[in-house]
Amino acid sequence: ASNRNVNILVMDTEVYSNTGGQMSKATSRGSTAKFAFAGKPMPKKDLGMMMQSYGYVYVAQIAMGANPNQAVKALVEAENYDGPSIVITYSPCIAHGINMSKQLDEQKKAVDSGHWLLYRYDPRRIEQGLNPLQLDSKEPSIPVEEFMYGENRYRVLKDINPERAEYLAKLAQYDVDKRWNLYRQLAEMDFNWAKEE
Repeated sequence: ASNRNVNILVMDTEVYSNTGGQMSKATSRGSTAKFAFAGKPMPKKDLGMMMQSYGYVYVAQIAMGANPNQAVKALVEAENYDGPSIVITYSPCIAHGINMSKQLDEQKKAVDSGHWLLYRYDPRRIEQGLNPLQLDSKEPSIPVEEFMYGENRYRVLKDINPERAEYLAKLAQYDVDKRWNLYRQLAEMDFNWAKEE
């Protein structure tokens, strides 16, 4: 908020990893964690959208396993931006209950399902009459459930309470669809009116 030239890298594990995998505001709906044994009932916060609301912060979401070129491009743009920048990277964690040697594949599934969006928000584009938001993700190509049940943090709820798991998975798909449509509409907005003469 100070508009100083600082660069921040957030490694989003979607849990409080340093406390053994506790639920946090970044935990996604339906995921189990410490203090969320019945699956988190609410959607995760959108840190990137919160940072975009400032209007003068460079914001990107990346996932190396899904699109390494987009990740490198975002990091270079963030470094070159004369002002605050934040890059949020999807970072699978041992608490997800996956084979960590395959975590790059898991990142790709997260993006393919729409669970994780790839984008870059660059305020410099506004001066050129361009939309600052560039959505680098394609439309989700697999249901979010396919991503979810590849991880133990979701699978455990399906084993102990299948009805609740099904209910939360439907809400998680709603979250994905809502987020995708919001970002798609924002990325399609015309900013030609903002072009400086």
